[in-house]
Amino acid sequence: MSAQAIIDIMNQAMWVSLLIAGPSLGLALAVGLAMSIFQAVTSIQEQSLIFVPKILAVVLSLLLFLGWMTRILITFTAHLFSQIGSVAP
Repeated sequence: MSAQAIIDIMNQAMWVSLLIAGPSLGLALAVGLAMSIFQAVTSIQEQSLIFVPKILAVVLSLLLFLGWMTRILITFTAHLFSQIGSVAP
């Protein structure tokens, strides 16, 4: 297996990890930002107030995107398994 093939596989792995983590992290970021603005407007400085909505948002995003995430992982894994024959000399 050439160095370019390994680089391509690692590049694909990085993109798949970004696609898998993206929706949950993006939603957590949006909820965290909204809660921070809410805290600034209302002058509530309770640090634990942010965690519950963030956790709920991440769980909700995982429930919503689980099928899509699974399809991406299965496609990537099938692609890796199809390339196993080219790894052996």
